[in-house]
Amino acid sequence: MPSRRTFLAGSTAALGLAAVTAAPAESAQTASGLTDSGVAEASATRPPNVVVILADDLGYGELGAYGQKLITTSRLDRLAAEGLRFTDAYSTAAVCAPSRCSLLTGLHTGHSTVRANPSSGGQGSLTAHDTTFAEVLRARGYRTAVIGKWGFGPEAAGQDSHPAARGFEEFYGYIDHSHAHQYYPAYLWHNDVKEPIPANAAGAKAVYAPDLLEQRALEFIGDHASEPFLLFLTPNVPHAPSDIPDSSAYADRTWTAANKGHAAQVTYFDSLVGKVVDRLRELGLEQDTIVLVTSDNGPHEEGGVNPDLFDANGPLRGYKRNLYEGGVRVPLIAWGPGRVRQGTSDRPTSLTDVLPTLAELGGAPSPTDVDGLSAAPLLAGSADSARHGHLYWFRDEWGVTSRANSQDGGRATWLAEAVRRDDWKAVRFAPERDHTLPDEQWQVELYDLAADIGETRNIVDKHPAKATELVALMRSSWKDSYARIPFGTRLALPGLAVPGQAFTVTATLDNGSSRPWTAASLALRAPDGWTVTPTSPTTADQLAAGGRLTASWQVTPPANTAPATTWTLTAEGSALTPAGPVRYPATGTVPTPPPAPTRDSYLSDLTWISATNGWGPVERDTSNGKNAAGDGPLISFGGTTYPKGLGVHAPSDIGYHLGGAALRFTSLVGIDDFSAKQSSVGATRAKVYGDDLLLLTTPTLTAATGPVQVDLDVRGVRVLRLVVEDANNRTSFDHTSWALAHVTVG
Repeated sequence: MPSRRTFLAGSTAALGLAAVTAAPAESAQTASGLTDSGVAEASATRPPNVVVILADDLGYGELGAYGQKLITTSRLDRLAAEGLRFTDAYSTAAVCAPSRCSLLTGLHTGHSTVRANPSSGGQGSLTAHDTTFAEVLRARGYRTAVIGKWGFGPEAAGQDSHPAARGFEEFYGYIDHSHAHQYYPAYLWHNDVKEPIPANAAGAKAVYAPDLLEQRALEFIGDHASEPFLLFLTPNVPHAPSDIPDSSAYADRTWTAANKGHAAQVTYFDSLVGKVVDRLRELGLEQDTIVLVTSDNGPHEEGGVNPDLFDANGPLRGYKRNLYEGGVRVPLIAWGPGRVRQGTSDRPTSLTDVLPTLAELGGAPSPTDVDGLSAAPLLAGSADSARHGHLYWFRDEWGVTSRANSQDGGRATWLAEAVRRDDWKAVRFAPERDHTLPDEQWQVELYDLAADIGETRNIVDKHPAKATELVALMRSSWKDSYARIPFGTRLALPGLAVPGQAFTVTATLDNGSSRPWTAASLALRAPDGWTVTPTSPTTADQLAAGGRLTASWQVTPPANTAPATTWTLTAEGSALTPAGPVRYPATGTVPTPPPAPTRDSYLSDLTWISATNGWGPVERDTSNGKNAAGDGPLISFGGTTYPKGLGVHAPSDIGYHLGGAALRFTSLVGIDDFSAKQSSVGATRAKVYGDDLLLLTTPTLTAATGPVQVDLDVRGVRVLRLVVEDANNRTSFDHTSWALAHVTVG
């Protein structure tokens, strides 16, 4: 395996991404016939480095700069004094995953892909349609890294939700949301590989993961001191449990061990930020860097921690999981000597603003369909920074903690929404987990934050017209599915690459920004020895705002290409924008097929060629379904248990290579008993494709309808795909199973 430095040195060159300040490197000829010399050099003015540091469950009042009295946070307090402290900054959700999705993509929780924690049945994954601030800055030559908690599954490489697919050249830390709850893990991910931590094997607590994250972060800064970089540092402190090697700073307090550990975690976070700043100063980078420090939501009360002891939410009402101010208002400090003005800002600032702000700071085009607004002028000292007409929050959470539930009046598991416009704040709760409920069935509360920052007086009866106005904003802010304006490069690959047979690859470069681009081009890189021939123009002189360049190639793998192997292809779109050149890589994989089945077989005993959102025998890191009952729970419908099957979650897509050898495919498909016990709201629709020809669409599947029998003629079919789609725009509890999935061979 290449070393970290080798990986970083090679990855950018492989994608043809030259640093903004560097002269273009000599490049290889691409399939389009163009070289990197076709892209103009950028300005010699160095854009700022950016360090975004995100705490996990750090409350508004847990820093001295925000009123904390018991926990020491001297480094962050100094940063706040030297920089810009926001008093009205907001996460977009009261729990981790949706908040982090919004921070990365600039979309609030009425539009974003991830709107609930995976523990509450939410999707928990980013998609190929999500553009992150890393992709935005990487296009302008920034070196990019996320170090710490990623928090979006699945826990696997080579998928659209992996950091590498979302613009980060380097990743070190936790992929999975739940894995990040372990402070002494047996492994951490490094890019696409699990790296064991032998000292923590068998539950030992020898190596504290945040120490490893700190080391990698400081190394990344040092490695890229001479070029613009983006570091997204996401330690998992002070999330529960309150594990920390040293809480001696609070040993003399009469607090519980959990509270001492929590205070020590906050101080640890403070020290980590201080070490990052020290490294920037050591390298002479403080004048060239902007640091943003914030949190993903309000303070937690888990693992025995008492947030009231620390006044963790300050003057605000609520905690993590509440849409009251204490659950969503967060600290935000911007620091950058010579680049960020000193002072305080009361601008209502959502973390959706980070993406457009970083885009403006880095001279990069930004998607026009994000909800965030750039605060870059405000950081530089302008008083005319754009302000939001309103801020919106959505909550779909099954987790319950006592204080949060008490603040919600026992409604912690109800759907909830909130809106802030000016100083008016409305919060409403749905008695059923159905966002389409008529407005009159929701319970609405109204607060005047100017007079009542603690949201202690519900004045909805005094101002019904204002409440109606804010409810209308809630309705307009929510979209069941939010159609994105395409941005950057997208790559379309077939489901299978048969050795010796040509197939078509298509790529698009979309100008989803507000200004035209020129000198647009697309190029395709394939594995060594594969033939790549353009079948359409690959350049365009002009690409208007909203415009698209589409190119296609005929690609042929050699006849001796290894079977059952996944191969990588990369399309790169480039253009000249008003701010300078941009390059957007898009990487995809295509497998060569395994041998076709030679006898009657259950699908769970065959090697799949693609698997999206599958578990049981479809998990990538298991035994590939060789166990008699699969690798997950037994599948049952109506109390009848089936020994072989495939478990999936909508949307899912599983492909098998039949190679034209099979005659029939049979199965039972439906929402299984296990899922039905979790909730009755699941609704899916199953489809079967043979070589991309639709063979079957089932009626809507629910727990009440039971499974549907499938019996299909698949003679001549090379690739069989089993697809499950969400049928009611609610992906929670859409667990579906294919029982006794079986092919008959002639």
